[in-house]
Amino acid sequence: MGDAEPRPVVTRRSPASDAATALLGALVREGVRDVVVAPGSRSQALALAAAELERVGAIRLHVRIDERGAGFLALGTAVESGRPAVVVTTSGTAVANLHPAVLEAHHAGVPLIVCSADRPVELRGIRSNQTTVQPGIFAGAVRLERDVAAPNDSAGEADAASRLAREAVDAALGRDASGDPVPHPGPGPVHLNLQYREPLSAVVPLDEPPRASARGERAALDRQGANAASVDATVIEAGPRTLVVAGAGAGPIAEEFARAGGWPLAAEVTSGAHFGPNLVVAYRELLHEPGFGDSVERVVVFGHPTLSREVPALVQRDGVETIVVAPWGSEWYNPGHKVRRFERAVRAADHAQTPEERAWTGRWVRASRMLVDEGLPAVASVRDGIDETGHVSDFAAQREYMRAQLAVVRAPVTRRMLVDALWAATWPHDRLVFGASRLIRDADRAVPGRRITVHSNRGLAGIDGTVATALGIAIASQSPNPGSSTSGGGVTRALIGDLTLLHDVGSLLLGQGEQRPRIQVIVGNDGGGTIFDALEVAGSAPPEAFDRVQFTPQQVDFSALAAAYGWAYVRVTTRGELDEALTGRIDGPQLVEVPLER
Repeated sequence: MGDAEPRPVVTRRSPASDAATALLGALVREGVRDVVVAPGSRSQALALAAAELERVGAIRLHVRIDERGAGFLALGTAVESGRPAVVVTTSGTAVANLHPAVLEAHHAGVPLIVCSADRPVELRGIRSNQTTVQPGIFAGAVRLERDVAAPNDSAGEADAASRLAREAVDAALGRDASGDPVPHPGPGPVHLNLQYREPLSAVVPLDEPPRASARGERAALDRQGANAASVDATVIEAGPRTLVVAGAGAGPIAEEFARAGGWPLAAEVTSGAHFGPNLVVAYRELLHEPGFGDSVERVVVFGHPTLSREVPALVQRDGVETIVVAPWGSEWYNPGHKVRRFERAVRAADHAQTPEERAWTGRWVRASRMLVDEGLPAVASVRDGIDETGHVSDFAAQREYMRAQLAVVRAPVTRRMLVDALWAATWPHDRLVFGASRLIRDADRAVPGRRITVHSNRGLAGIDGTVATALGIAIASQSPNPGSSTSGGGVTRALIGDLTLLHDVGSLLLGQGEQRPRIQVIVGNDGGGTIFDALEVAGSAPPEAFDRVQFTPQQVDFSALAAAYGWAYVRVTTRGELDEALTGRIDGPQLVEVPLER
């Protein structure tokens, strides 16, 4: 048999391809770097235009077969890079599958641009295949929506595409036409519903990549400070006994504010403010303690607190003044509708702290450290027979010392041990991702202050797309910009529950040609949803019924799952194995299973 004939390339014109190429090229000029494509027929012009942009080095292209995973992958790249990410889908249910990612982007303020292909107007309302009502499908959750008429190769379409791209990027970043931040509603998702007629695609070669304009180079979003910088900061005076609370998305400005005011800081582990001399890790416990929680007179809240019941209870308590600070957003954090004061930006008044003020903060910090240390597992130590150099000179003491060290290494992994080891293994150039499981709360209760980058989908705190989000964060943090030869560094580690993995197991699929980042997905496997064991109903519901509909027990073979998707696999049961897994060389995707007791 002779060589197969190459498939001929048919040269023809397609207004759909011309328009798709013009739009994606304009988005690149506005600063877009990542495009995620879920394949389909009606969207082929967009998909092929993205492939051409990748060929000339203009974008990072990612292809996923599942639209829900594609949406969260785009969200992850946008969270990490601060730039709007584009996700391309075909028509019909493909668009609906993006809804979870769009909702998370809406509530978390993540710049995401959905480009959904659709039938032209003449094919709507006649039961044409794969046709539904796509305009308005994300109503209430997008910053901008455009139902764009099918191109017909008329003059001015390229200019219209450029205007649409600029409008979309501005809306996704929460800024006006001049590029200035707009606090209301702030950054978030955008929906461009693009009608296309046949012929649905044609070859549109590019001689050179489109380049980001000067305006596009400023596309990265600083959610912690960009919008706040556009408004005057309100001065918060000293006086009342104050506690600063930092929830998800608060950022380092919360720590700076607490330090400047000399106030204790209750910063959630995903707040971006979980560090500094005023950090109070054991804030939950202290809010219940006499002389601490009951003595708070004022609370200043940054970000979106989601990891405790104690913070909303404090806000709703009579006699507590609450100031909520959010540089952007259409909704304010307001438990029980008790908050009366809202600010876009604040700063602490310059003043010399009194001894009473220093004592107030010092008591919180010292008590927190004592409570956290009490929760540490006991570690056997040997003092007798050890000289000032640390050498064990006595034989009996040496034997006892070795026995104690072996006991530590062989100790079974607990949740506290897992979060402590993971936190300690993460460096500033790494990325740490928490899923919406019991483990994020264990970390929030225990880990010390450290200035590292931590992500979590806390906009709606769902388990949707956690694996895909982590992969997007890993890819964006480890990839050079298009056209650059500089490679990113670090490892991304995602700590998730077993049900969180199973809910997004399809995102483990990395097709041929797709980037395989350095990522560890660490699964705390306790056989089901133990987070629900903390519900009050767990103590009153029939155990069998509760387990069936809440705990949802599972016995999945995670090693077989990893093998099926081509991921490396490690099972960890002891402290020694855990340390080895977290400090070993990571060259690509790895699934780490950690069995835990219910």
